[in-house]
Amino acid sequence: MDDMLSNLTTYGYVVVFLYSLGGGFLALLGAGVLSFMGKMDLGLSMSIAFIANFIGDTLLFYMSRYHKGEMMEYLKKHKRKLAFSHLLMKRHGSWIIIMKKFIYGLKTLIPLAIGLSKYSFWKFSTYNALGALVWTVVVGGGSYLFGGALIEGYKMVADKPYLAPVMLIIVGGSVWFYLTQATKKR
Repeated sequence: MDDMLSNLTTYGYVVVFLYSLGGGFLALLGAGVLSFMGKMDLGLSMSIAFIANFIGDTLLFYMSRYHKGEMMEYLKKHKRKLAFSHLLMKRHGSWIIIMKKFIYGLKTLIPLAIGLSKYSFWKFSTYNALGALVWTVVVGGGSYLFGGALIEGYKMVADKPYLAPVMLIIVGGSVWFYLTQATKKR
C-alpha cells in the first residue's frame, strides 16, 4: 500500500491529466482521496483535471468536425449510440454537454456527435468549460469531502475481497442495462 501511495503522489498529477483527458473520473476520485489524506494538493489536482477534460472533449469535437471521413469509420460501429446522442441533444439542448460528463458510454460520443452537426464551436467550448468545471468540482470535491468514507469502504473490500467482484458486477451490470435500454430499437 505504501509503494502504491508513493507512486501515486509522485506520478499522480500526470495520471490525473492523462485519465481526465479521456473523461475518466477514477484518477480524479483517487486524487481527491489522496488530498484528503494529505498526499496530493486538491486545488492542483482539480485544475489539472479541469484543463485535461476540457482539452479532451474539444479535441473530439475538432476531430469529428474536420476529419469526418476518418471518424465515420469509427462511428459505424456505434450508430445506435450516435443516434441516441443526437436524440439527447434535441431533447435537452446544450445542457447535454454538461450532463454527459456523468453518463458513462456517452462521454466520448456526445462531442463526436456534436462535431458532426453544425453546432457552434464557441458555444460548445463554453458549455464544455462549464461542464468540465461542474464535473471537476463534483468528482474532485466530493471525493475529498467523502475521503474518510471511501477509505473505510476500501478497507472493507480489502478485508473481504469477495465483495469486490460482486460490487463490480452490480455496478457494471447496472450501467450495461441502462445503456442497452436507452439505445434499444423501439
